Amino acid sequence: MSRAEKESMSYTDISEIVLHGDKYAGTKVKVAGWVRTARDSKTMAFIALNDGTSLKHLQLVMDKSVLDADALSPCLKSGASVEAEGVVVPAAREGSGYELNVEEIALIGDCPSDYPLQKKRHTLEFLRTIPHLRVRTNIFNAMLRVRIKVSYALHRFFQERGYTYVHTPIITGSDCEGAGEIFRVTTNGYEDARVAKDEAEYIARDFFRRKAGLTVSGQLEGEVAAMAMGKIYTFGPTFRAENSNTPRHAAEFWQIEPEVAFAKLPDIIKVAESMIKSVINAVLEECPDEVDFFEKVCEPGLRAKLEGVVASDFAVLDYTDAIELLKKAGEKFAYPVEWGLDLQTEHERYLTEKVLGKPVFVTNYPKKIKSFYMKQNPDGRTVAATDLLVPGVGEIIGCSEREADYDKLLQAMTERGMNLDDYKGYMELRKYGSVPHSGFGLGLERILMYVTGIGNIRDVQLYSRTAGDLMA
Repeated sequence: MSRAEKESMSYTDISEIVLHGDKYAGTKVKVAGWVRTARDSKTMAFIALNDGTSLKHLQLVMDKSVLDADALSPCLKSGASVEAEGVVVPAAREGSGYELNVEEIALIGDCPSDYPLQKKRHTLEFLRTIPHLRVRTNIFNAMLRVRIKVSYALHRFFQERGYTYVHTPIITGSDCEGAGEIFRVTTNGYEDARVAKDEAEYIARDFFRRKAGLTVSGQLEGEVAAMAMGKIYTFGPTFRAENSNTPRHAAEFWQIEPEVAFAKLPDIIKVAESMIKSVINAVLEECPDEVDFFEKVCEPGLRAKLEGVVASDFAVLDYTDAIELLKKAGEKFAYPVEWGLDLQTEHERYLTEKVLGKPVFVTNYPKKIKSFYMKQNPDGRTVAATDLLVPGVGEIIGCSEREADYDKLLQAMTERGMNLDDYKGYMELRKYGSVPHSGFGLGLERILMYVTGIGNIRDVQLYSRTAGDLMA
């Protein structure tokens, strides 16, 4: 091979060699990546190289009598970035795929001895202290790969069914949930607050001339789009200024939210069940190595759990019946079980794991514990809402039919003391050609936790955003 041909040779993805080694066997390739581990002996050296395209590493095999010792030595450091050129051959250990017999190797980026990711296995808690480096570990390599597959599967599910993808605003003047857990957006500084004579003047000095915040949900704007396009979905970042430190809550997370015109609660339940099964099936089929990995390091029995969800018919259980089942359970729950109280995770898991043994939609919750926009049932006490509960986690989807009656919506908002001026357009949807419509929200991180077995939401995000945590 001429020098010009060598210089023009592009890098081959390691995933290509891992997946299609027989195609490359006997051919010369150039690869680049980061050293995960290295072994050195008197005559031979070995590197496990990863370029991010595959969970599996490519083993580089180096004959020290062939390679320049000064060039090789700095390449044998964990964390260093290198490029190597050589011939793809079957691995010496039978059944281990293919490896690279290296003819040339060069250091791209050196790595000192204080590199924190050495051979030992690190805890997820420790890895949170180095978010800029934790992505190089196997668990984050696998998580990010599954994350993009889940995202793509969600888009594919709705695109194949004729939904329109809409981009709802991130900065908003309304609070979808009405709970006040909003991150405020302002250009005002300390001086503006100091010199303003009252809140009205302070707001008048601000960029939007009114209170603004980061969205907690794209639902309200999604309903607007559904009243014209019929079936839509949103998929983007949402924010909650909730001072919570549980493993399931984050201040910033991604959420997918379909809204379907002319759909009542049973209709949207069918959509939600089909979507969950479609996404999990995609993970099982398209991420087999990652599922096997997570089963070993995070959740034994993960594959069987996921296959069980895909194969099962989800149950539907009225909230009132769920309360009665829990009262008769004979279990000592930490939280009380009474009609009118929200179900806690321990209650949700008992229903899915010990009573039903499969996912369940709990329907018709008391209206006092649900949001203002949910359709009021004829009994006057409950709303046409449902939560999808799954074994091992509890609630994973919040879903409801939306209130389509102007007067009932007005009443619900007035009872909660909401500022009606902030919702004028939303309310007018109930005046101009109102129709029954339904939707739900699925947090991307929640479904990721479920399909990977990773137990903390902080570990299914590139950078977690929780109370007191804004690490760069």
